[in-house]
Amino acid sequence: MKKKTLTVIIIIAAVVVLIGVCVGSSFYTVDDKQQAVITTFGKVTDITDAGIHFKLPFIQQAHIVDVNVLRKLEIGYRSDDNDATVVRVVENECKMITGDLNIVNVDFFVEYKVSDPVKYLFSAKDPEEILKNLVQSQIRNVVGSSGVDSVLTDGKVTIQQDIRDLTAKELEAYDIGLMLTDVKIQDAEMPTDEVNEAYKAVLSALQSKEATINLAQAYKESKIPEMEAEVKSITLNAEYDKQKRINEAKMQIAMFEAMYEQYQLNPEATKIRMYHEALQQFLPGTKVYIDASGDGSMQKLLPVDTFTGEEEQK
Repeated sequence: MKKKTLTVIIIIAAVVVLIGVCVGSSFYTVDDKQQAVITTFGKVTDITDAGIHFKLPFIQQAHIVDVNVLRKLEIGYRSDDNDATVVRVVENECKMITGDLNIVNVDFFVEYKVSDPVKYLFSAKDPEEILKNLVQSQIRNVVGSSGVDSVLTDGKVTIQQDIRDLTAKELEAYDIGLMLTDVKIQDAEMPTDEVNEAYKAVLSALQSKEATINLAQAYKESKIPEMEAEVKSITLNAEYDKQKRINEAKMQIAMFEAMYEQYQLNPEATKIRMYHEALQQFLPGTKVYIDASGDGSMQKLLPVDTFTGEEEQK
């Protein structure tokens, strides 16, 4: 009886454990940066997003994949996860030949993410290794067709863009569920210290040139309003002078016409008046003698200013 009771207890305990295992393996959790690929007898049957989900124990499996997370790939160097200041150089990855047959050391930082969790899990044995080989291939292709000056100084942006575009095109053909998001040159230098210092001096000169150009452009921009104001002032003065001359000309025309009208009324008197005014203008203060009677006798005529009262004031 005791032996039979013990057997029953063992069976009940085994059933409870089995139920617990079944319940425990029937639920899985997916966070907001993940997706779960569900396989039933090894065949993909579903893809689930964030939340708590149920699956059939022993029959179905949930493969959790980080899909909304940027992953990194280091080419030419390896950083220490525990100490960011510690970096190990990988020479067989960073050393390469440029298009003008110079040797350079170039490190690249690559970012990518999973675009299709099913293809990422089942289309290739090691998708990250395939991506790394593709990026390295395009790096050597682009750097090998670029000049050393471009690699070390002002051509980095173009080189990065070309590598990114070419690698993305290759990834589409391989279709391994990965998407390239960014490629950056982490560091680029010559393999010897002497040449490296010389290129740093070149880079410094280029930066100084750019700064000087920016200062000149800023000075130009600051002077433009001043020059425009000066041009406007000159234009307004010229317009004012033009109008002044026009008005003076009109006034002289009016005076001439009025004088001509007087001349027509009494030509002799007008001639004498004009003669006196001319003398007063060109010979101020001069006493003039004229034939007043018409018979040849001379009569003294005082300066014109005595008629205006100037002589009396003196």
